[in-house]
Amino acid sequence: MDWDRFKSKQQWAGDLKPSMKRRRVGHDYQGRCIYMITLVVKGRRPLLGTLTGDGVIEPAIVEPTPLGHAVIQSLKGIPTFYPEIDIWPFQLMPNHLHAIVFVKERIPAHLGKVINGFKVGCNRAYKELVKSDQPGLWEEGYNDMILDREGQLQRMKAYILDNPRRLAIKRNHPDLFRVQRNINVGNYTFAALGNVFLLESPCLMQVQCTRKLTKEQISTIVHQFLSHAQNGAVLVSPSISPGEKAVMKTAFEHGFPVIVLQENGFAPLAKPGGRRFDACARGRLLMLAPWEHHNDKRTIKRSQCLDLNEMARVICITRQQ
Repeated sequence: MDWDRFKSKQQWAGDLKPSMKRRRVGHDYQGRCIYMITLVVKGRRPLLGTLTGDGVIEPAIVEPTPLGHAVIQSLKGIPTFYPEIDIWPFQLMPNHLHAIVFVKERIPAHLGKVINGFKVGCNRAYKELVKSDQPGLWEEGYNDMILDREGQLQRMKAYILDNPRRLAIKRNHPDLFRVQRNINVGNYTFAALGNVFLLESPCLMQVQCTRKLTKEQISTIVHQFLSHAQNGAVLVSPSISPGEKAVMKTAFEHGFPVIVLQENGFAPLAKPGGRRFDACARGRLLMLAPWEHHNDKRTIKRSQCLDLNEMARVICITRQQ
């Protein structure tokens, strides 16, 4: 896959400001449509709420902080400025926000301007309520998912409302991060080590790069994928080519969630070590292996590389269907 085709596949709109970047080329971001919007607190600081309950015996609930209440009020206030918009179910989390936004009829501005206005209102509350040297509440930009496929709206409603329970389980049940077998995605079956809940993320994004990329192109692509990761995307890749390795390594080092496919499987008592242990404990890493474990060192075959990239693609599209 050449560089121009890659940029087209990732659907970047480089002429737009960061807050207005869109993931679907040619889509009318002023017309009637339903979106799931995700905004992430800068640095993923837990400023918006406190999680209570274990998600099993006691319901998991996010109790908003004063800043969290202000964010909710700003979100509910969007229809005051844009009566063409309805705010449907939303979920405030300690360090991010999910909201389903229904554009009932044509709005006078790009959706990015609407979200930017909301963020400005939140920033005012942030300056008043939080004494911090960190400028601004939110990460740059936002993530939007266009909900135009059958059943997608109901799945996303269920996903955002279930967010507190999943977070509580991840925090309170570290045993979930041991090796798990028979994880099925599409027609593939994997062994897994790490946070399998990452497979339920609403925005899974494949990282696949040709080996022909220059250092400058790799630097650009790393920046682009990090921008998506900052706004809630989970990156998925076998991390084979130099570009893929650079993207996934940088995302991992920045503490963003990633799903890594690997050629070697897991021994029965396998446990992540070093930095991978910490990433699993924080729910930021999932390792998937489609094949059995082997003790000998092997060179990965080209056919296996192609298979792993195809699996990464299926994982991403299966979630979006």
